[in-house]
This record gives sequence, structure tokens and C-alpha cells, in this order.
Amino acid sequence: MSSREQILKRLRERSDGPLTAPVSDFAVVTGRGWDSAERLARFERLIGSVHGEVVHAPQARWIEALSEVLVAKGVRRLALGREHPVPAEARQALADSDIELVDVDRDIEAWQREQFESVDAGLTSTRGGIAETGSLWLWPTADEPRLISLVPPIHIAVLDAESIEDTFFDVVERHGWAQGMPTNALLVSGPSKTADIEQTLAYGVHGPKALVVILRHTAEVPA
Repeated sequence: MSSREQILKRLRERSDGPLTAPVSDFAVVTGRGWDSAERLARFERLIGSVHGEVVHAPQARWIEALSEVLVAKGVRRLALGREHPVPAEARQALADSDIELVDVDRDIEAWQREQFESVDAGLTSTRGGIAETGSLWLWPTADEPRLISLVPPIHIAVLDAESIEDTFFDVVERHGWAQGMPTNALLVSGPSKTADIEQTLAYGVHGPKALVVILRHTAEVPA
């Protein structure tokens, strides 16, 4: 009998009966009760505390905000998808601009070097935000692969203000992850960061050096 089999045998033959799952109280991870204004304020404060930038824009004029960000950041080559409404609208608006639009619906091996060396920024949609941690959550697809948010020096993410939830637990509950958990969900809280043994925090070492969130509002943009 192998060591693994011996361990499993002892577990099955416990003298005090089989193991049971402990009772879990999820009240500690939900039920914040924040209104939309507080939710938004918390999200912006926390993502800003780790060098994330938030640009507010009306829903109807978010492309203008995107254009201003591209100019301010000196972006010449922008990687983005095609099918999702966010990249589709951006492609249409930027078609006659000086920005080169980089297709991402290619096998990574065919353009890996290009992605790492000559793409200035990646544009993605988001599925929502989390107020408690100042995080975005993304559900990558073949149209918007995860590498366009993880590799280029700048990640530009478009977030609808109404899609910000209180906590991560609320996201899991509201979007039914128990019945259909995403295979590749991403949580993004600011640009890439790491720390050495001396606890010195550095940004942009293994991924984007900057995260810009274009926060779209259907109502009046807060002052």
C-alpha cells in the first residue's frame, strides 16, 4: 500500500466519524449597504491609492475621453478587439486617426514579439468593478484575450459606473458563478506591482505601468 493510500485509509476509518464541512457565515463578505455614490467614491479612492487613474465621462462621449487619454499618454499603437461594443465603437471612431489599431484576434505565437515590443496600450471592456477593493473584473474572450490587459505598458479599461458591486462576493452571487464560473476571470487592482525582500514596492515590472479606467456614466458626471 502506497503512502497516499495509507493516508486516505486512515481518513476513511476515523474513529469520530466522517469529516463534515463547517458552517460558513458569509455575512462577513457582503451586506455593505452602500448607496451608488458611496460605492463609486470607494472604488475611485481605492484604485487611485495604487496608482490607477480614473477618467469620468458621459456614456455618449466616452470616445472623446478615450481620444484625450491616447494623446496624453502618447499612444501610437493600440491593441483592441473587434466584436464587443467597446472596441467596435473605438475602432469606428479612430479609423481615420493617426492611431494604429492592432488586431488581437491572432494566435499569440504569430505576434508575441510585436505585442511585447511595439504595442503602446491595450483597450478592454470590463464586466464590472468592486467598490470594497477598488478592483475591475474582466472575463477575457477570444475577441478580447487576457494578454491585451496584461502585457502592453498601458491598460485602458472601460467601466460602466452602474456595474460596480459592493464586494467580490456580491459579484459571484449576482452573476451566478456557482452555476457557470468563468474559466479565466481577471481581477485588476491598479497597474502591475511587485515588492522585493526589503518590501520596496515597484510598479510596472511584470505588466502594465499604467492603468486608466474610463468610467462611463449614464447620469450626470459627478464633479
